[in-house]
Amino acid sequence: MKIRSITIFDHLRLPLEQDQIAGLSRTVSEAAERFSDAGYEVQTVRLATNLLSRLKHSDAVGTVAQLESLCNAAGFEFVSAGHAGDNLPLVPSILRATQSVFTTCHIVDPQSRRIDGVRARQAAAVIKSAAEIAAGFGNLRFAALANVPQGIPFFPAAYWDGAAPAFAIATESADLAVQATVAADDAAEAHDNLRNLIQTHGQRLESIAQAYAGEHSLPFLGTDFSLAPFPGDACSIGGALEAVTGSPLGAPGTLAAAALLTNAIQQATFRHAGFCGLMMPVLEDSVLAQRAAEGRLHISELLQWSAVCGTGLDTVPLPGDVSQDAIVGLLFDVAALAIRGDKPLTARLMPLPGKVAGDPVHFDFAYFADGGVLALGEPEGRPLVDTRSLQLTPYHGA
Repeated sequence: MKIRSITIFDHLRLPLEQDQIAGLSRTVSEAAERFSDAGYEVQTVRLATNLLSRLKHSDAVGTVAQLESLCNAAGFEFVSAGHAGDNLPLVPSILRATQSVFTTCHIVDPQSRRIDGVRARQAAAVIKSAAEIAAGFGNLRFAALANVPQGIPFFPAAYWDGAAPAFAIATESADLAVQATVAADDAAEAHDNLRNLIQTHGQRLESIAQAYAGEHSLPFLGTDFSLAPFPGDACSIGGALEAVTGSPLGAPGTLAAAALLTNAIQQATFRHAGFCGLMMPVLEDSVLAQRAAEGRLHISELLQWSAVCGTGLDTVPLPGDVSQDAIVGLLFDVAALAIRGDKPLTARLMPLPGKVAGDPVHFDFAYFADGGVLALGEPEGRPLVDTRSLQLTPYHGA
């Protein structure tokens, strides 16, 4: 198990100040040293803000580019400019102007809990435009959010509307799920193995973090133990699911396996933050990517599994000619599932120019495995899902 990121959240003053950003970097880097001294590898330290939604339209691209420069100089590898708000149409320009800036938009209004059709259509337009950046890689740094609160340490979901700084931990811990399932004789034992492993690490991480938080008067939000994978079968959530079912992903029992692993996370006793669900990023997981390349993985299944476990649709490779209407429909699916299930979900979709369903996918990126493009059906008539908002309510049983 590794720490994917220690993310510090803060409200940045305008005009941007190098001293504020450098001070945040020192604070989170000192925290990282504590975890390193305790034997945990810390891969990155990150900053998440609420900057983009606060900027004037005319200043947004330049100010976000300045933010990246200041953050890189201070030692942050990645930075979230937060949710875009009315600057959402500028996101493709921001992605082109930067290399390490992430941003998002809300497709479910945080106050009314309505699906925001205008934002969904704008988000689909952003996804289509960003697909032209680095052969589709630009969409790595943008996601649509549904019911996602502030303070999640995983990117691109991270943002912060608070006035004071705080920090949280994101783990790379799919290897714990592999360890728990491979060693088990049945599903119940796999569940208990994973719960105990997560609880042991979660409480240890919390102890270190709380001690540091007390010394620096810096609130610790908790740990997001969403079992993030890393390319390689030893750290594959897809491999853990297949160990439970004894069959390739999509076979009967896969949904139950996903629910089982997620339940183990939620039953473990530690300070929870963020999703604390099952993370199934198609291109970040060797087994998921392989099943996509084999044609065994389908978007409808990813949505189905998200209903009982996951964080949504993540790093999903789509045909390059996918229409904006098809993307809007998929975003509405994610939003409806988030509202009815009363849970946070994201959509990070990656149309790949020149690719069609079934084509191989390769990126020269350490966090990606080779996969295959997933099919997405096109509307055959005029969709009733359009730019209007849609009010749904959570489902709490008959």
